[in-house]
Amino acid sequence: MVRFPSDAWAKAYMKALNENRAYEDSASDWEGDFLFVLDADDKLKERTAIYIDLYHGKCRDAYVLKAGEEKKTNFVIEAPYSVWVRVIKKELDPVQGLIMGRLKLKGDMAKVMKYTKAAQEMVNTTTAIQSEFL
Repeated sequence: MVRFPSDAWAKAYMKALNENRAYEDSASDWEGDFLFVLDADDKLKERTAIYIDLYHGKCRDAYVLKAGEEKKTNFVIEAPYSVWVRVIKKELDPVQGLIMGRLKLKGDMAKVMKYTKAAQEMVNTTTAIQSEFL
């Protein structure tokens, strides 16, 4: 089991994404990095951010930012920890979450919407990780 969020979880996610052929095919011409921001809530005591560098169907890097560290990215998706857990457990579709306002996107929404299959595969990939939640 790998605790979410943690640097070990980010590395396991990177490995799983790079082994997912469906993700690779659906994101073959994607270029852009993400910051997944997990806002503190009743489970997560401090805001946490996971950096994901995606390029042409591969994940080139993934890690948890250190406390206070800033990182400029093409896209930021922000939500409370409990919402992220629902996404990872496939209880909340990320595109629906964006539309409903449960997840907040900073960046080019049209570009993200063009790659909904890739977004689905990113969520599907999380199920390859035996995640432990707070």
